[in-house]
Amino acid sequence: MHHPGPLPEPPVLPASPDPDAGRLAVLLDSAFLLLLATSLSRFLTHHPDNPRIPWVIGLSTVLATVQPVGSWLAHRRPPAPGQRRHPWPLAVVTVLWVVLVVIAPSFSWCAVPLVYTALRTLPTRAAVPLVAALTLLVVVGEVRLPGPLDANLLLLPPAVAALATGVFLYMERQAERQRALIADLVRTRRELAATERREGTLAERQRLAMEIHDTLAQGLSSQQMLLQAADRTWEGDPATARRHVRTAAAVAARNLAEARRFVHDLAPAELADGRTLDQALRSLAERESAESGLPVRFHLDGAPVPLPAAAQSALLRIAQGALANVREHAGASAAALTLSFLGDQAVLDIADDGRGFAPASPPPPSPSSAGRGHGLPAMRARLRQLGGTLTVESAPGEGTVVSAAVPLTPDRL
Repeated sequence: MHHPGPLPEPPVLPASPDPDAGRLAVLLDSAFLLLLATSLSRFLTHHPDNPRIPWVIGLSTVLATVQPVGSWLAHRRPPAPGQRRHPWPLAVVTVLWVVLVVIAPSFSWCAVPLVYTALRTLPTRAAVPLVAALTLLVVVGEVRLPGPLDANLLLLPPAVAALATGVFLYMERQAERQRALIADLVRTRRELAATERREGTLAERQRLAMEIHDTLAQGLSSQQMLLQAADRTWEGDPATARRHVRTAAAVAARNLAEARRFVHDLAPAELADGRTLDQALRSLAERESAESGLPVRFHLDGAPVPLPAAAQSALLRIAQGALANVREHAGASAAALTLSFLGDQAVLDIADDGRGFAPASPPPPSPSSAGRGHGLPAMRARLRQLGGTLTVESAPGEGTVVSAAVPLTPDRL
C-alpha cells in the first residue's frame, strides 16, 4: 500500500480587506483629523500674529490629506498574512508632523493616533523606539508651550504611550496565538480529511475483496471443479463430461453477468429485476444442488418483510460464501438455507451435516482456496456494517450452522 508523504502546506491566498481593520483605520483617521483641527484652532487663537501661520496652515492641510490617503491605500491593498503594512505613509506623516511640532508645539497631541499607526505598521522592535521618540517630542512640545509648566502634562504623555503600547502588544500576542490555533486547526482538519480518505480507500478495497471472493472467486472455483470432473470422465463417460462442461459454461456466463454488474456497482444478479431475497435464496439452493451435486434445500420461516438492498445483498453474499465453504471444506451430504423473520430481525441460517470443526480452531484452507483469505471474517465485516451479528455453531463430526442476523429497525438499516 502506498503511503503518501507529508501533506503540503495550504497556499497563501491573497488577503482580503478586513472590515474591522477598515473601521479602526477610519476611527484613527478621524481622531487624527479632529486633533489636527483642534490644534490648528488653538494655534490660530493663541498666536494670531505669528509669522509662521502660513506654514502651519499649509503643513496642516498637507497632513490632513496625506494621512487619510495613506490609510486608504494601505486598506485597499492589505498585506499578506504574517506581513506588516508598508511603512512609507507613516514615514511621510511622521516627518510632516515633526516639522509641524517644531514650528508649533500645540500640535504635539496629534501623536496619539500616530502611536497606534506605528504599532500597527512596524515590527515591535522598530515600533517601540519610534513610540518612545514620539512621546519624547510630545513632552518637549508641552514644555515649550507658553505659560506655567504643569507636571501632569509631563507625566501624561509617557503614561498614555506606555498604556497604548502595552495593550496593543498584548492584543497582538493574543491575535498571534489565535492565528496559530487556527493554523493548527486547519492543518488538523486537512490531516483528518486525508486520514478519512485513506480509511475510505481501505474500506473500499475490503469491500471489493469481499465482493470478488463471494462472486467471481467462487464461480471460478466451481468452474474448476466441474472441468476437473469432466476431465476425469471424458474418456469413460462422455455424456457426463459434456454435462459438466455445459454446467461450467453456465457458471461462466453467470460470472460474466455478475462481473458486469459488479463493475457498475449494481445489486447481485440474483436480486435483479425486482426479485426478493427469499426468491434469490431459493434459486441459489436449486442452482447449487444442480451444479455441485450437493442437495441444498431452502425454507422460509415467517412472513417476509421488505429489506433494504444493502441487507439483501449482504445476506445473499453470506449464503453464497457459506455454501462455498460447505462445498470445499465440510464433506457434507446435504445443506439447508433457512430465512427467518422474527419481528425485530431477519436471520439466515446455513446448515450442513458435514465433518464440522471447532469454531475456536477453524480448519486449514483447502488447496483450492489457498491464498483467498476471506470467508467468516468477510461475513462478519458485512454484518458489522449493518449492525448485525454472525454466529457459528459447530463441533467435529456434528456439522455446522452459520447464522447471520440483521436488525429490522430503520435506524440500523
